[in-house]
Amino acid sequence: MKVLVIGSVYPRFPEDAEVPWLRTSIAHLKKAEVEVQVLAPSYKGLRDHVIDEVPVNRFRYAPAGWEMLTHEEGAPSKMAKKPWLQLLAIPYIISGFLRCLAICRRWRPDVIHAHWPFPHAYIALGAAKLFRIPLVLNFHGAELLLIRKKKWVRPLLKFAIGQAQAVFANSSFTASKIQALRNVNVEWSPYGTTLGKAANAAHPVNGKFKILFVGRHIERKGITYLIEAAKYLPTNKFEIRIVGVGDLTDQLKAQASAQSGSDTQAGTQPATPPAPVVFTGKLSPADLENEYRNANVFVLPAIVDSKGDTEGLGVVLIEAMELGLPVVASDVGGIPDVIVNGESGILVPEKDPQALADAFKRLEADPSLVNALLDGARKRIADCFTWDGIIERQIAVYNKLKR
Repeated sequence: MKVLVIGSVYPRFPEDAEVPWLRTSIAHLKKAEVEVQVLAPSYKGLRDHVIDEVPVNRFRYAPAGWEMLTHEEGAPSKMAKKPWLQLLAIPYIISGFLRCLAICRRWRPDVIHAHWPFPHAYIALGAAKLFRIPLVLNFHGAELLLIRKKKWVRPLLKFAIGQAQAVFANSSFTASKIQALRNVNVEWSPYGTTLGKAANAAHPVNGKFKILFVGRHIERKGITYLIEAAKYLPTNKFEIRIVGVGDLTDQLKAQASAQSGSDTQAGTQPATPPAPVVFTGKLSPADLENEYRNANVFVLPAIVDSKGDTEGLGVVLIEAMELGLPVVASDVGGIPDVIVNGESGILVPEKDPQALADAFKRLEADPSLVNALLDGARKRIADCFTWDGIIERQIAVYNKLKR
């Protein structure tokens, strides 16, 4: 079987950390003896290349210096900062459309699997129709957010869904959004982890009970509520560690500083000092792994942000569970697909610092609860989030489309 995978982002060189889940999924497709090629946009003039013995076809859509619509940050965020980048959308689609036609004419894949269907469904559709190749659309949630901001996207997505022979979604939350657009069957196709196997025991508490967050510092991650939760945690028992960077980093640091009383303009030192909040910045893979190994709980305090965006799945929770951390997260978006409350983790209401703090206190005070949640997490991963299982279900859909 031959599959052409289309996406907006793919690693540019072997050490590139972009979309590790997509790279890992393709590695497992190859392991299952599926022949794969990737079609993705160029980045600053990048030409065709090979990664993990997989050909990566790069389509050029602008002068090299302007080819920065994708990679390193989502295209919607880049366009919001630099509205002129929207002008690149038309050459992006046209160039991708023509390159897809050329690849399919030469290589004749059995299936085209297009991630982020807006706009990639329209890059794939011409070749799919002309060469009668089944089209699979894979939604991750972000493309559905565009409907709220740009009403004209709705009919385009609705039409594209109707042209596909199969539709995948990364979570039941995303699936419900797709079915609100068009009543079609949606296959659940989540991500697995890109890290190692699950640890067998809870991490020891060295000094303080360490609460770890890893991710971009953007509104929908809800980091501001995690920082506020520090006010309800004893400073001698807990420490919050925030890994990553983003648009809100400086604002979040200012909040933590004011809350601790170290900011002289924020007032006097509080009577009961909050738990310390440590910002690590962006870490190397080795340092990031060390943070996971030394933490005692992982948290994703996600919210539905002011744009209506939230977590499509929360793959970072799966990775934390794999590394032996109990998880606490908000009950929003696709997160409940990962966390069954009280079984594989703890769910709390969004935007509720007190509920976050109470969950951390429960875990710190009850090692037996931690172990029970880790047992439940291992079962949840085995049932739903192993790559072998995910790819087996994916190939089963491909095989149906071939017949």
